[in-house]
Amino acid sequence: MSTVRLLLSCLLLKEVVALSGNFWHITDLHWDPTYNLTDNPELVCASSGTRPAASAGKFGDYACDSPWLLINSSVYAMKDILPDPDFILWTGDDTPHVPNEDLGEEAVLHIISSLTHIINQVFPNTKVYPALGNHDYHPKSQLPAGPNYIYNQTAEMWQGWLDPESRGTFKKGGYYTEKLLNRTGFRMLVLNTNLYYDQNKATQDMDDPAGQFSWADQVLTEAANNKEKVYIIGHVPPGFFEKKRNKPWFMPSFNKLYLDLIQKHHSVILGQFFGHHHTDSFRMFYNSEGSPISTMFLSPGVTPWKTSLPGVVDGANNPGIRVFEYDTQTLLVKDVVTHYLNLTRANAARGRWEKEYRLTESFRVPDASPASMHQALERIASSRCYLQKYYEFNSVSYDLTECNSDCRVDHVCAAREVDFDRYEHCLEKEGAAAIYGGFLPVLSMAVSLAFANW
Repeated sequence: MSTVRLLLSCLLLKEVVALSGNFWHITDLHWDPTYNLTDNPELVCASSGTRPAASAGKFGDYACDSPWLLINSSVYAMKDILPDPDFILWTGDDTPHVPNEDLGEEAVLHIISSLTHIINQVFPNTKVYPALGNHDYHPKSQLPAGPNYIYNQTAEMWQGWLDPESRGTFKKGGYYTEKLLNRTGFRMLVLNTNLYYDQNKATQDMDDPAGQFSWADQVLTEAANNKEKVYIIGHVPPGFFEKKRNKPWFMPSFNKLYLDLIQKHHSVILGQFFGHHHTDSFRMFYNSEGSPISTMFLSPGVTPWKTSLPGVVDGANNPGIRVFEYDTQTLLVKDVVTHYLNLTRANAARGRWEKEYRLTESFRVPDASPASMHQALERIASSRCYLQKYYEFNSVSYDLTECNSDCRVDHVCAAREVDFDRYEHCLEKEGAAAIYGGFLPVLSMAVSLAFANW
């Protein structure tokens, strides 16, 4: 009898394991080819601007974008930690934070090609779903709503990953959709949200750049009709930056259209995966009754680059890479495991990537469903302990200072409210909006100029 029980338990365990899959999400690698260790900290890297790279080491510096050794280390760490993922999400931003005149179309394409090559080299048999970042174009952030040289060349570069139909829509607007792992019932929707970025002058007067909203609406409608489940990936997220109050990413009309799209089709959307912030955060989406319907996971960047945005104090991060665990039958996101490189320690000794945290353990939730992420957010909002834990993870264990009351409002409202008006109401409800009276207009010009380089 004990032998039968053992066999049954083994079979059950095998079935449970079979229902679990894993995939990588990497984003914001920002390779700076100029990185070079010298005795002059102001000449280490172009991406530091006028800031000295005072603690530069072989794996990088918090004032700089990624040296090649850090890029190489991150991709090989992925291979060591999870050598055979089901697939990889790569959500863009490959070039450094330098002025446009220091780059050019061919320089941008060379950098994208170099990163494509190393991912292909290390994971030759793994399906990759890549998305463009606002830095994957020249001039940066000005991604157009129609065919162009960079879309065309990048589609050819990624032809081993994209099917023929995907290459067609990518060349037209930088977006595409495919069956997830070519499986019936599962779909990947890859968006070019750089078209909605508030720094993109090429699209600011358009109603639906590249027809992407109407196309995505059609794809999601067909997904519902075909009983498909969908993951959405992109680079620039909607909503607000949690480290800078009142700093949105999308133009207002596009932010509303994106929110409407998610609310309309949430029943088929099982996860959204974005980057751009370089930080570790998430965004909640609710229905009209206030019930959680979707979560957008914002994965940390590989680059440790310290933002130059006015008002953000010491806004760097340790390099991060992320594994998502999911149910292969339903696409439910079951868990999130973030791995990181402590840059200071890596430069002093050797570059050792380590597990930073597991979502379900750190926030005591059963999975990473919208209901569980809402529960995690409520704990962050109401518990100093959970708030501080989240805050430290937000910079990938770089900023270990205390998250004070203003900091709490910024992070909680950014995670809770993607809608512009509701975000403002959240600030008011939390009792902190008054301190910004007359402050924001003074900074608006400086903020705009700073984000032109983001």
